Amino acid sequence: MDQDIQNIELTYLSLDDYKELKQAMIDTYETMPDSYWRQDHIRTLIKKFPEGQVVVKVDDEIAGCALSLIVDSEMVDSPHTYREMIGNNTFSTHNPDGDILYGIEVFIKPEYQGLRLGRRLYDYRKDLCERLNLKAIVFGGRIPNYHKFSEEVSPKEYLDKVRSKEIHDPVLDFQLANDFRPVRIMRGYMRSDTDSEGNAILLRWDNIFYEKPTKEVRIEKSVVRLGIVQWQMRPYNDMNDLMLQVEYFVDALSGYKSDFVLFPEFFNAPLMAKYNNLNEPDAIRKMTAYTPQIIQAFSQLSISYNVNIITGSMPEMVDGDLYNAGYLCQRDGQIDRYEKIHVTPDEDRVWAMKGGNTLRTYDTDCGKIGILICYDVEFPELSRILADEGMNILFVPFLTDTQNGYARVRNCAMSRAIENECYVAIAGCVGNLPKVHNMDIQYAQSMVLTPCDFPFPINGVKAETTPNTEMILIADVDLDLLRELHNYGAVQNLKNRRKDIYELRRV
Repeated sequence: MDQDIQNIELTYLSLDDYKELKQAMIDTYETMPDSYWRQDHIRTLIKKFPEGQVVVKVDDEIAGCALSLIVDSEMVDSPHTYREMIGNNTFSTHNPDGDILYGIEVFIKPEYQGLRLGRRLYDYRKDLCERLNLKAIVFGGRIPNYHKFSEEVSPKEYLDKVRSKEIHDPVLDFQLANDFRPVRIMRGYMRSDTDSEGNAILLRWDNIFYEKPTKEVRIEKSVVRLGIVQWQMRPYNDMNDLMLQVEYFVDALSGYKSDFVLFPEFFNAPLMAKYNNLNEPDAIRKMTAYTPQIIQAFSQLSISYNVNIITGSMPEMVDGDLYNAGYLCQRDGQIDRYEKIHVTPDEDRVWAMKGGNTLRTYDTDCGKIGILICYDVEFPELSRILADEGMNILFVPFLTDTQNGYARVRNCAMSRAIENECYVAIAGCVGNLPKVHNMDIQYAQSMVLTPCDFPFPINGVKAETTPNTEMILIADVDLDLLRELHNYGAVQNLKNRRKDIYELRRV
C-alpha cells in the first residue's frame, strides 16, 4: 500500500458492515464471483455466535474477515463437505455446547496482504478457542495453486511438495506457518473452488489448555508451589527427636501454602550414630528398623498439614536385601514408594546396597510428577521415560559429600530440565556427622531448575538456597508455561527427536 496507515482495529462484525463486507469478498475472490455471503446469512451468524465473527479494519475500512462456528468433534471426524458443515447456509450445525471451533471463512483483501493481518485473525481465533475451552480449531483449507499442478501430482503429493518448499501455495504456506497441522485430504469439499479443483486439506490447531469438562469437584492448579528443605545433619536423641525437626519444616512450608515438601536423601542418617560401634553394613541395617515408623509419621503429617511430602530417602530392607527408598505421601492419604535404581559404587562397596527396579510417574492433585534419587539423575534415560509418560516436575533428593559430587548432580539436573522440558527440584543435606561412619561431611545447594527459554529465567535457575546452610526454599512453578514450551518453544527437544533413527524403550 502507498498510503500511510493510521489505525488497525480488530472488532466484532456488525450487520452495518454488510455492504462493505460483500464488496470486500467480491474483490478477494475474483475467480469465484458468486462467493459472498448474503445479508441474511450474516445476520444469522451474528445472532448465533457473535464472538465468532470478526473483521480487521485499516483506517475504518474492512481489510479482512474471519467467520466461525462451534461444532461437535463427531462432525469434524466424519467425512464432510463445506455445505454440510454450514448446514446448507442455515448454520444449524452450530452447537454452543460443542468442542470444536470450525472456521468457515477467512480472507484478507489483496491490497492489504503482506501486513500480517491474517495472523491477527488467527491469533484471535486461538485466544477464543482457549477462552471457551474448546479442543481445537479446524477448517478446510483451500489450495488455490493446485490447478497449476493437478495433472502432475495428487492433492496428497501437492501437500508434501508444499511442506518441503518445492511448491509455493500462498494459503497453505500461511496456515502451516501458523501452527496448523494437516489432518487429511478432503476431495469435493467445495466444488465451486475451481482453483483448488474442489479439494481442501483439513487443518487443525490443538488447544493445549483444553480441559475435559467434568462434574467432579476438583481444583485445577496451573501454578504449583514447591517447598524444599535443605537439611542440616545434627545428632538426634531418637526418632521422635528427628521427627520433631521434620514437623517443624513441614509446618513452616505448609504455612506458606506449599503444595509439595521435598526432603533430601538419607536425611535420617543421624540415627545411625547409635550403632557406630558396629561395622557400616550392620549399622545401616539396624537403622532400617525406623523406616516403617517414619513413613507412617510422614503420612500423618501430609494429611494434618494438607501438603504432599516427598520423604527424601531412607535405607529399607526388602526380602533380606538393602535398598535406598523413599515415599510420596499425598495429602489425601495415598502412599507411593520409589527407589534408587542406580546405587553408587560407595553404596555398593560399603553397604552392599541393591539397586531398585521401579520407575514410574505419580499422579497428584498438582499434575504428574517423577522422583529420582541422587545418582539416578545422572542417567538421562530414566527422566526421558518419565517425560514421555507426562511428567511435569521431577524431584531429586540427593546427598553429596564434596563439591565435585554436588556439581555432577546439579549439572545433570539442569540438563534433565532442558531436555525433558520440565521443572526439576533438588534438595540436599548440609553439615557433618562426626559420629556416623561413611557419613562424615555433606555439601549442598538446593534449587529449582527450569528449561532455558524465554518464559523462564535465562540461566535456568528459578530459585536457589545459600550453599551449605540449613534453610527452606519456596518457589512457584507455572505448568502452563511448560505446555507453551512443548508447542511453541524456540526449540522443542521432545518433539524434535529423530525417532526414525533411534528410540528409548523399557526392557
